Amino acid sequence: MTLDWKLVIDTADAPALADFWAAALGYRVEDPSALIERLLAAGQLPEDAVTEHNGHRIFRGYAAIRHPDDPYDEVSGIGRGRRLLFQDVPEPKTVKNRLHIDIHGERGRLDELVTRLEALGATRVREHDQGPAGHWWIMQDPEGNEFCAA
Repeated sequence: MTLDWKLVIDTADAPALADFWAAALGYRVEDPSALIERLLAAGQLPEDAVTEHNGHRIFRGYAAIRHPDDPYDEVSGIGRGRRLLFQDVPEPKTVKNRLHIDIHGERGRLDELVTRLEALGATRVREHDQGPAGHWWIMQDPEGNEFCAA
């Protein structure tokens, strides 16, 4: 049996980081606006728990992205497959991530991948060349979270 999953990433600006990762991975930013409208209308959600981003109402401090081929709930917009959930936290990032994402591009096109990621706001940290084992870049997303591009 396969399981649905989500990776939760602490952030300083959840919607902005969700936009970055959706563009980097080719994922879709989830749109919870229909669910939010329903919860607000029923009095189950205070107005201050909501904000707007890119023309959609979202939960303040949260944003998620999902794989475009995975199923999702049409009412809530929540993916039922491979997801990344970004949540704002008060403390800043202080040390290296213990878990990170690897982005694998097309063979022989690493420079194009890295250039595209930089245009989205990523930063190159250092290059690795392990001979036959591979060549990749350690990079950082706009909030300094490490990831690899190979």
